[in-house]
Amino acid sequence: MAAVLITGTSSGIGRATAIELAKRGHRVIATARSRSAIADLDVDTRLALDVSDQASVDAAVAAAGQVDVLISNSAQYFRSAVEETPADELLNLINVNTVGAIRATRAVLPQMRRRGSGRVLYVSSINGRIAFPLDGAYSASKFALEALAESLAQETAAHGISVGLLQPGPVASGALDSPRELRGPDDAYADLHAQTTFPGMISTEEAASVIADAVDVADLPLRVPVGEFARQILALRKAAPDERTFALG
Repeated sequence: MAAVLITGTSSGIGRATAIELAKRGHRVIATARSRSAIADLDVDTRLALDVSDQASVDAAVAAAGQVDVLISNSAQYFRSAVEETPADELLNLINVNTVGAIRATRAVLPQMRRRGSGRVLYVSSINGRIAFPLDGAYSASKFALEALAESLAQETAAHGISVGLLQPGPVASGALDSPRELRGPDDAYADLHAQTTFPGMISTEEAASVIADAVDVADLPLRVPVGEFARQILALRKAAPDERTFALG
């Protein structure tokens, strides 16, 4: 069984994945910004890890010992029109969702390279391939993550390290029940906010099962849609000509 370090296990997909992998017999190293938030998780190891702080990441990885698989799951989310997205909010989102994932990756890669084996799994999103209205900032963070992961997969293959991008659509993690919205003083995009829906939502357990399968599978694809809606929408995006705007409906 593998030693699996997961970021962002205090709730949602990360927590469900930690539970699923522990059930499958893996040595799970669950992490969150606050160790108290994961004190009740029945896993091998629980550590504090803040992906926005390299020192915190490095300390957690050092305490974890051998890491065979990294599951980079920590992420933040808000909805906002591009015009109404403050630059500092965009930078913070990218710092967590994109740079945070790379901080964790950089911390585990040296030991994986020395062993000549390892696996890095990123919890991306269909938003890593498609940009919907009001999701520009979130999509930007995931598009960037997918570009870095695609390069990483090519760079590390000779070292025995495999890389995968898990791409769920909407997940019933609680984050979408009342998502944070950033609006400008004129609220010029109120109609779009009022039309917000999250079709094809799956449970955290369904998402966790697919992620756990990606830990176990011998031949890991670079991109793995998570859930039927994700499979359908990504197939439609692949078929759509790039010169046209892709949209649901």
